[in-house]
Amino acid sequence: MSKSRTISVEVCSYSLYSCLAADQAGADRVELCASPWEGGTSPSAGLVVEALSQTSLGIHVMVRARGGDFCYDSHEKKTMLAEIDQFITLGVHGMVIGALTPTGDIDINFLKEVKYIVGESAELTCHRAIDVSREPIEVMEALIELGFDRILTSGQKNKAMEGIEAIATMVEASQGRIQIMAGSGVNPQNCLQLVDAGVDAVHLSARTTRESDMIYRRPGISMGGVAEISEFEIAYSSQEIIRETVLKIKNC
Repeated sequence: MSKSRTISVEVCSYSLYSCLAADQAGADRVELCASPWEGGTSPSAGLVVEALSQTSLGIHVMVRARGGDFCYDSHEKKTMLAEIDQFITLGVHGMVIGALTPTGDIDINFLKEVKYIVGESAELTCHRAIDVSREPIEVMEALIELGFDRILTSGQKNKAMEGIEAIATMVEASQGRIQIMAGSGVNPQNCLQLVDAGVDAVHLSARTTRESDMIYRRPGISMGGVAEISEFEIAYSSQEIIRETVLKIKNC
């Protein structure tokens, strides 16, 4: 990596604990979300307030009304615009959002409205909606025109390393006009390969788990209705994994 390049490290965080771990490990920012099993939705105002007050990180919040696809109806769009207003008032540093039309193109009219409301008060990142779009490079060009700051991508694959060639193609096509951030399956072992592909940032969850403190555990019932997901296993971001990634990138 050229010494003139600065690569940032972003941690996908679903809790204050994970935000604190990211801060202590030297990450640059977090993408703050709720609902990990849905791929991330908008976090609560309370979590945003605590993350802002207890860390020195850039706090970038997911703006997503639900899990599933990225084609939103008018009610969902109104909800997300209301969340954006609230997040601006709280003082977040950035927002992460994306939206598509039924034909797989960027929902340009909705994202124009988003950009108008956000203005220069926060950075805008387009999330992995771009990876399920019809023409990702066309979407990138539209995002540049809209004034987005960054794109999070796995190169149209489940994991960034599987899509590394597409990520490199997007980096080349961007010509520095928008930041390209690689995410999904990023870890200390592969982060430098993604840096070599030319990305401006890496995005990782550094996920690990611990056992619940519950001693009494009633059998035969699942609050989420999905028996395969244990309610007695608490997921969080590992400070050690984040630190190892940060050190590799900062020292390369």
